[in-house]
Amino acid sequence: MSIIQPVSQLKEAASAGLGELRRIRPLVHHMTNSVVTNFNANITICLGASPVMAPAPEESAEMVAAAGALVLNIGTLDPTLVDSMIKAGRRANELSIPVIFDPVGAGTTALRQDACSRIMREVRIAVVRGNPGEIMATGGRTGAVRGVDSLDQAGDRSLFDDLAGRWNSVVAATGPVDYVTDGTRSFEVHNGHPLLGMVTGTGCGATTAVACFAAAGGDLVSRAAGALAVYAAAAEKAARLADGPGTFVPRFLDALHSITPTEAGELAR
Repeated sequence: MSIIQPVSQLKEAASAGLGELRRIRPLVHHMTNSVVTNFNANITICLGASPVMAPAPEESAEMVAAAGALVLNIGTLDPTLVDSMIKAGRRANELSIPVIFDPVGAGTTALRQDACSRIMREVRIAVVRGNPGEIMATGGRTGAVRGVDSLDQAGDRSLFDDLAGRWNSVVAATGPVDYVTDGTRSFEVHNGHPLLGMVTGTGCGATTAVACFAAAGGDLVSRAAGALAVYAAAAEKAARLADGPGTFVPRFLDALHSITPTEAGELAR
């Protein structure tokens, strides 16, 4: 069973992580799904990093050499994309660049389950970020996902600790309360707002936030938790000014852009 870190460490992770990200301004290479490409690029920019989207197998491995982190997101999946992801992932591993994996819809079809299994087997993954059902399906427990939505909003957190140890990765399971673990240390993130669940791509955006913070270097479990706290705290700020989902998105991007490291530390909970 992992040890949950005190809220003071979460606040430090949010503040220090955002400050370091904006100081370094790393490039983040996204191999993501077509539904969220523009949104994820804007999230990257607003947080303070630089995005590049290069899914073609002819350049994916070459492009990753310039990046601080690599995102693999299987939301709109095809076999050619998986081949390209593995090429890029292997190159990232050679260069010690963290790979952040989002197993969107894991367990819903044989193609997705096979893709998850192959990526986890052939690429060393630094962080797996998904909803609880997707993460458990990636670990071999199917039946907890409907489409891209989780049917298991909590699960037994010891399962996430066990998977983190088995994969030698950080596991970031997001939901009403986010749970981030490396198998021995863990964080709970209580920030967030229901409007995040009413806009397409906000889960994928959380993966992007984690990748941006990971690209700044440092302890990955702290970086992942800090990223999710900043991301969800910005959603809380945006929701106070929004009339609904349509006005939430621009307010959310504004909040990601305007939140300061000091403010991020104050808001993290």
